[in-house]
Amino acid sequence: MFKRLLALSGFLLTLVLPTSFASTPPLLETIGAERPVQLKAVKVQGKLAGLLAHTTYELTFYNPNARQLEGQLRLPLLDGQQVSGFALDFGKDFRPAVPVEKAKGRQIFEETVRQRVDPALLESTGGNQFRLRVYPIPPQGERRVQIMVSEILRPGPQGLRYRLPLQFAKGVADFRLNVEAQGLQSAPVPVNSIAPLTFRREGDIFRVQSGNRALNPQGELVLALKPDSKPQVYTQTFDGDTYFLAAEPAGSRNMKPRAIPKVVGLLWDSSGSGAARKLDSELALLDRYFKALGNGEVRLQRLRDQPEAVEVHRIVNGNWSSLRKALQNTQYDGATRFDFAVQPEVREYLLFSDGQTNYGEDRFPALKPGTAANSPKLFAINSASGADTDRLAALAARHGGWLVNLSGSVDEAAKALLNEGAKWNDEPQGEGVDQIVIASQRAENGQLLVAGRLTASQGKLHGEIAAGSGSKTAINLTIRKQANDTPGIAQHWATLRMAQLNGEYRFNRGEIRRLGLRFGLPSRETSLIVLDRVEDYVRHDIVPPASLRDEFERQRARKRQQIDSRRQKQIESVVAQFKARIAWWEKDFPKDEPPKKSSAPKKAARAESAMAEQRMADEAPRPAPMAMRAPAPSMAKSAGAPARDDQAAQIGITLKKWTADTPYLKRLQATETADLYRAYLDEKPSWANSSAFYLDVADHFMERGQKALALRILSNLAEMDLENRHILRLLAYRLLQMKEAKLAIPVLQEVQRLSEEEPQSFRDLGLAYAAAGEPQKAIGQLNEVIVRPWDGRFAEIELIAVGELNAIAAKHPELDTSKIDPRLLRNLPLDLRVVLTWDADNSDMDLWVTDPNGEKCYYGHRNTYQGGHMSRDFTGGYGPEEFLLKKAKPGKYKIEANFYGNRQQIVAGATTLQLNLFTHFGTVRQKQESVSLRLKGSRETVFVGEFEVK
Repeated sequence: MFKRLLALSGFLLTLVLPTSFASTPPLLETIGAERPVQLKAVKVQGKLAGLLAHTTYELTFYNPNARQLEGQLRLPLLDGQQVSGFALDFGKDFRPAVPVEKAKGRQIFEETVRQRVDPALLESTGGNQFRLRVYPIPPQGERRVQIMVSEILRPGPQGLRYRLPLQFAKGVADFRLNVEAQGLQSAPVPVNSIAPLTFRREGDIFRVQSGNRALNPQGELVLALKPDSKPQVYTQTFDGDTYFLAAEPAGSRNMKPRAIPKVVGLLWDSSGSGAARKLDSELALLDRYFKALGNGEVRLQRLRDQPEAVEVHRIVNGNWSSLRKALQNTQYDGATRFDFAVQPEVREYLLFSDGQTNYGEDRFPALKPGTAANSPKLFAINSASGADTDRLAALAARHGGWLVNLSGSVDEAAKALLNEGAKWNDEPQGEGVDQIVIASQRAENGQLLVAGRLTASQGKLHGEIAAGSGSKTAINLTIRKQANDTPGIAQHWATLRMAQLNGEYRFNRGEIRRLGLRFGLPSRETSLIVLDRVEDYVRHDIVPPASLRDEFERQRARKRQQIDSRRQKQIESVVAQFKARIAWWEKDFPKDEPPKKSSAPKKAARAESAMAEQRMADEAPRPAPMAMRAPAPSMAKSAGAPARDDQAAQIGITLKKWTADTPYLKRLQATETADLYRAYLDEKPSWANSSAFYLDVADHFMERGQKALALRILSNLAEMDLENRHILRLLAYRLLQMKEAKLAIPVLQEVQRLSEEEPQSFRDLGLAYAAAGEPQKAIGQLNEVIVRPWDGRFAEIELIAVGELNAIAAKHPELDTSKIDPRLLRNLPLDLRVVLTWDADNSDMDLWVTDPNGEKCYYGHRNTYQGGHMSRDFTGGYGPEEFLLKKAKPGKYKIEANFYGNRQQIVAGATTLQLNLFTHFGTVRQKQESVSLRLKGSRETVFVGEFEVK
């Protein structure tokens, strides 16, 4: 996936710490701030013990601006590295982070930021990439953060290698380095000395220290450590259990060239993110591969949002010029999806990808299994930083192959791809040990790693290693609890276990979450968080660091005494609101001319966010609950049949076409259809960070009748920013507009995974299920919106979901509604309905509807003379705001949208609005039209469209 930064406005600091490559310069960006935030000081502490390395980066930021900022620190790590912790400064001390469920962590962070309280959150954003969010960096002040990274050292030509990228600190006035190595017979040797470094011996520790004058951090420091030729065993007692890690050297075991079949499948990830791979290295590796093949046939399939047709290329005496040219001419565009046609003739597949799928169903096609001997093999080749190597390795292992890493030299990768070396003949077993997990079936970097739990004072581990030459060696290791714990062993066991589970992530989410929470590891299911006050930990039921534990337990005990049944209170509140809605629906409103009066909207009183929140809290109370008419017998089981309206008024919808005034659209409008995609590809590099670009261009391709290409262009949104739910919502909304509900559903499932704390995540997915013809799933999702207690800023969204649920159920009387409160089952058909949603959190958008009487219905005038009703004002982000009219007076109804303002710390450029207009809602004649548009600044108002009732 793209390692991109959104074109953000507002107060955002983004620092990319390039720990995975030495040549990439640091990127320190402060968009929207007058002056860039400075990286003022860096302290690096490395601790080496045997095969293990722990590195702590302490970074000090200085904000020269007059306003506080939120910071984002992005961390792409090497394969095998793991963020093992972080800490945030509170005064002179650092407070360590604690684990939290991922969705809950993001919810807490954003809620805490809204309260102007100090939080910090570290998340896994996919593959081996992480993001740390810190708030606030005070004006003219400093903020310090510590990042801890652990890894198992890999062998190299000169021994075990410890890589320490330092170029991100180039130019920093205060730089300090301290490296300690324990348990070595000789001192580490600098491989690429960026400054004179001399290790001194202190007992059994070799240490080097360097201050800012002695070392200029402008490259990558690599230290070589002499490895032990004997098997190594390390243990650690953690949370009452003792875990071990054992390393069996395998570099000396014979390797042999493996046989390559004559028909090979080449799966070439051609999505937008594919351009970030090391394509020259990949072509160089293929050159070695085809020379080894000699003569054969390659079936090329490009993978992106949709699979492309198979191309057949012949290889003659290692010559693959036609295939090379085809690959060199590949245009990288669209989202990543593992979908291709399995071909029986293919006996071996090469998958070139970063493994970061983000579109459609997350399934890898089953290669025709056959017997173990003749099943097609899969080899995954990765050359991208931050790739999902766990998944690539698991996919390859499942199909008899392995992962080949191209982060190093082409020679090393070719050796790994073309040869068979030492491997576990069977996974090791033992006595006095359990929960055994291997790092890989085959030796990687000259060693075989196995970890597990020691269940007795002494354990035995048995296994058999098969060399590439075919010889077999029995392995018998004694595992004893060591006198001194080796830090990080338990976390490394958990990391290896999660790597296995990530290969089938959707089936293993629960165990991944439990491991992350227990061992304090960021994962696809868990994050690490730091909060300011003990009461914050109590309110969110998160166990704090040890220093706050006693006070936390005291406050939590008091809180438990106050807990009541919030869910039942939620239901009763929604029932009361729905009774009031029924009373409005049953009332007959006049359709003559109303008394003349002005109703121009004003919002001066809401100039400040605090006043906006107070206005929400103090808004006029809802109408008193009224007795609800007893439902008809059929209503006890469902919402009833949709209303018949054969005599209903004829209503038309006219939408104003919204077109962005941009140079790229002007160019496309002047381009012939045959050259349209080529012109888009030429413009794309200039606008690659702009979500608006893909939205606008996809719309234009749709207008020109190029739907397949429009969908590909739109799918680039899934590649833009890792786990950005705002962009994913935009993608899903536009897919729904394009009548592609089945493509929208996986996107919205991911949005829900990322933000279960937001009711829109359930409502959006429910409406997508309805559009895809899955009404049972639809009402299940909408019922979650109704029954869950939500933050108070999501005003009346439950009532909106009740109306949508009943409209769906009315069309499908066969649905099972037994899980829905029967007091909420009643369909209320409408002549007109308008729904406004938007993509920016903490933003205030307003829906205005002016009827034929000239009366404007809006947040300050929610009920009109002829019966129009506007939902409560949504000032906290996303919407929806909803206008309803049961019986429409003839004439024209004007629809407008207004951007009042926002209170965001991070604003994603222009705000995108989604308007859905319905006629005869909840009836057999229901029709819907949708439009998306963007508003760039507060106080902007746009005309969207109109109803005409005859």
